Amino acid sequence: MLLHVIARGKIARSPEADLFERYAKRVTWPFRHTELPESGGRIPEPLTPSREILLDERGSAMDSESFAQLLGRWRDDGIREVRFVLGAADGHGEEARRQADLMLSFGEMTWPHLLARAMLAEQLWRATSILAGHPYHRSG
Repeated sequence: MLLHVIARGKIARSPEADLFERYAKRVTWPFRHTELPESGGRIPEPLTPSREILLDERGSAMDSESFAQLLGRWRDDGIREVRFVLGAADGHGEEARRQADLMLSFGEMTWPHLLARAMLAEQLWRATSILAGHPYHRSG
């Protein structure tokens, strides 16, 4: 199953970009990162069947094990691509929120866009590690 991070805005060369790359390289599942302009630019067509997760302040928070279980269930159900969409500074529009399969939040605090991208990459690595039985994640 392809894990596809789609983000508005360029991460450029920065400590956040280095952190994103560090974790993205560790993900053993197929992984793609697409950057789009802050406004405009078409989101690539998904593989089918797919699921779309918006990172959004209005979303639900999940613990890492629940997140891993969700990805594992979708993988086992034959989902070919999970798209993680990070909006521009103003977030997502109402239509995007309605169409999403899940809105995910990293908690009630506001996180910088570039840091949220790095946090997502770490959680994808953590989730795939949990599913593989790797000792990286220590629960409870």
